[in-house]
Amino acid sequence: MSLQMMLRRGLPLVIWVGAVAFAQQTSAPTFSFSSRVSDPGPRGGATTTGSPLPGLTAAQLAAFTDGQSRFQEVDAVANGLGPRFNSNSCSSCHSQPAIGGTSPKSNPQVAFANSHNVLPSFITANGPVREARFIRTSSGTPDGGVHALFVIAGRSDTPSGCFLTQENFSDLNNISLRIPTPAFGLGLIEAVSDATLTQSLAANGNLKASMGITGSFNHSGNDGTITRFGWKAQNKSVAIFAGEAYNVEMGITNMVFPNERDDTPNCSSLPSPQDTFNLGSPTPAVFDDVTGFATFMRFLAPPAPAATADPSVPRGATVFNNIGCALCHTPTLQTGPNTFGAPLSNQTIHPYSDFALHNMGPGLADQVSQGQAAGDQFRTAPLWGVGQRLFFLHDGRASDLLQAIAAHSGNGNFQFQSSEANQVIRNFNSLSDSDKQAVLNFLRSL
Repeated sequence: MSLQMMLRRGLPLVIWVGAVAFAQQTSAPTFSFSSRVSDPGPRGGATTTGSPLPGLTAAQLAAFTDGQSRFQEVDAVANGLGPRFNSNSCSSCHSQPAIGGTSPKSNPQVAFANSHNVLPSFITANGPVREARFIRTSSGTPDGGVHALFVIAGRSDTPSGCFLTQENFSDLNNISLRIPTPAFGLGLIEAVSDATLTQSLAANGNLKASMGITGSFNHSGNDGTITRFGWKAQNKSVAIFAGEAYNVEMGITNMVFPNERDDTPNCSSLPSPQDTFNLGSPTPAVFDDVTGFATFMRFLAPPAPAATADPSVPRGATVFNNIGCALCHTPTLQTGPNTFGAPLSNQTIHPYSDFALHNMGPGLADQVSQGQAAGDQFRTAPLWGVGQRLFFLHDGRASDLLQAIAAHSGNGNFQFQSSEANQVIRNFNSLSDSDKQAVLNFLRSL
């Protein structure tokens, strides 16, 4: 059986580090690019990404289809858009390589520029889609919240008497940028138990410690359970993820986030919550949009890896494990029993993430804390689907896998710890060009 197949099936592998791992050092590795090694780029060809999970019942498939339709709806002010917003549709941010994905190449946010909205310098036509969080308030205290890029002022559908001023996004030193996270496979991620995640993080503990890898989970401040969605694993569930995005990104109040973020008079044509369910008689209760979004994402299948005869791909998978990448980007997890039945219950999945927080050093630090996640900590980004991603890292600064790998390294300073990935980056640097290329080819096969 090939090592690639062993990874897919979750069979144990011995992680070999003798030839490439050295004694742990405290300084950040120097990363050099070789002209003989290159990111193959986003995988082309047909994709089945964006499909529902196999085995859904007729009712579940109908709910998935309804949610998918809602996910693509374009909202206007009459539907609750604003008063401040980042975009007007879920799919405008989540469309690469299919509906439910991440940022497309052409940024739809540029269309919102008008007489009242100047495009911030970090919003460009060639992407990525971004949101902005302010690191500090005007008084110097920690902020961390999303500040919507646009206002409804200047639109033809804005109510008369609504006067709003766009926020100032010129102080780039006070802004932390985020790009959309893909929604593929979220129901499966939600279905992994806390116990399974905890056991997975504890596995290979001695090896992780020898390489400077620790990791910890973000937890809900209410029930104490592990949170796992978002760049800092700040959201507990798919429903909370959907409700927050509807309110924060589109300004639409809902059953999960029912209060307006901006109460400027004459700017909201609908009472809150603007998104609610229908209790009309004799029709039974109908889903609200947030429930529809969450249902679509919950039943959205994970990306399928490419079928390829390229021998460098399984070799790259082996090297990926050998140098320690899989210590955080865990290849295989198992879901538990789930009320939605077979599509989510007891499934072996390959997200390539431990869903834990790791210190990534000052180079990636965004100085924003969320829950137990500090300013230099991020959730291990799942790698399934990375083969068709256009932008990498939390702020989309990289469009090349080599750049993204290099950004994982960094020294600590008085404020932030060193990156937990430093030894893995040293191991990568020690590889032959052929093995480096194999790793990149493997990643683009996912």
